[in-house]
Amino acid sequence: MNRPNLQILFTVTLALVGAFVLFHYKTELGILVLPLFIALVLFITLRFYRLMEKDDPRDQS
Repeated sequence: MNRPNLQILFTVTLALVGAFVLFHYKTELGILVLPLFIALVLFITLRFYRLMEKDDPRDQS
């Protein structure tokens, strides 16, 4: 596997683990659930955006 595929796999795995932990312990986290969820979504969105920028075919020429 090449490096971008490992980064994508790591990002997806991190997102799934983060979502599981967040919603499994939502009663213990209480009011922190919403800010943590927003942070998780923001992290994953920015991470995928950076990966897509690297794979942009316009940058290859």
